[in-house]
Amino acid sequence: MGIYRRGKVWWIDYYDQNRMRVQESSYSSDRRLAQDLLSVRESEVLRGVFKRPVKISFGDFSRKYMEYAKTNKRSWLRDEQMLKHLQGYFGTQRDLPAITPVDIEGYKLKRRAKVSGATVNRELALLKRMFNLAINWDFFLDLNPVRKVKFFKEFNTGARIVSPEEEEKLIRNAAPFMQDLIRFGLNTGLRIGEIFSLSWPSVDMHKGILNILAQKTGKTRVVPLNTEARRVLETWAMGRKNDFVFYNHETGKPFVDLKAGFALACRKAGITDVSWHTLRHTFASRLLDRGVDIVTVQQLLGHSTVTVTMRYTHTNLDSKRAAVARLVDFGDNLVTVAPKCSNEKAQLSQIAL
Repeated sequence: MGIYRRGKVWWIDYYDQNRMRVQESSYSSDRRLAQDLLSVRESEVLRGVFKRPVKISFGDFSRKYMEYAKTNKRSWLRDEQMLKHLQGYFGTQRDLPAITPVDIEGYKLKRRAKVSGATVNRELALLKRMFNLAINWDFFLDLNPVRKVKFFKEFNTGARIVSPEEEEKLIRNAAPFMQDLIRFGLNTGLRIGEIFSLSWPSVDMHKGILNILAQKTGKTRVVPLNTEARRVLETWAMGRKNDFVFYNHETGKPFVDLKAGFALACRKAGITDVSWHTLRHTFASRLLDRGVDIVTVQQLLGHSTVTVTMRYTHTNLDSKRAAVARLVDFGDNLVTVAPKCSNEKAQLSQIAL
């Protein structure tokens, strides 16, 4: 009993609390790490908290995760898309415990060469969530390896919105179905994932509202429909084939990713630095620019705190200029009162005489 090596990898050998022999890979070529793992397992056995490791591949666990996601998440289509990139790098046959922080750092850097840091962060967040579930389900007995990986910094300066002129150009150069999605995004402020997963049971045309469920908190926020958003829904209701509001008419399935089509429309319109999220940003900025209080905007966007919503106030430079301009004439409205000291002294002198 103890540690031994198979090829370049060290293994540990020990007995559980039922005197059943356990041979477990440390998935490391470092002898010291294997010795530390053995100490942890022996401690767990002595304390009666040891659980035999369950061997499962990343591919098999990915399937279990997607079964969970389809039942518990409305944004599971996005998870499915991100998971393909993770599986493409880590493979489907690799044991789940074999994925180490070093491997994840490699994925992070390689993926960053193709996409933005924010996109990589979303994919790492998915991987972290998967490992947390694996721990809860006793498929993984160690600490979450993603915890040791530093995410990229995201700078939300709030500097980019779509102007009315850009909106007109963008819609004119987009495909017909995408024109509706753009209008809907600008008039509801929904995340693109919320638009893709929007279903008719969440739409109340009689009351003129959307009931949007937040997967993270389990809370539902109400988003009223204006005339433009209602018009889009009425158009798509005429060709309804399933419970999804927006879907690919050729396949009958909901949209997963329209980045390429959106980017093409932007190029034709001569617009740069605009994404689907810019539409949500524009929605919030236009509300604030029209005097809507920030708490109401926070509730419409589904932000957990006002602090998150505050970044959208950075775009209202014209409103801020107009506000400070009001101070220019402020001094002209003040009444200057002449000092009374000289008059009072004169009166006192007359009294003294």
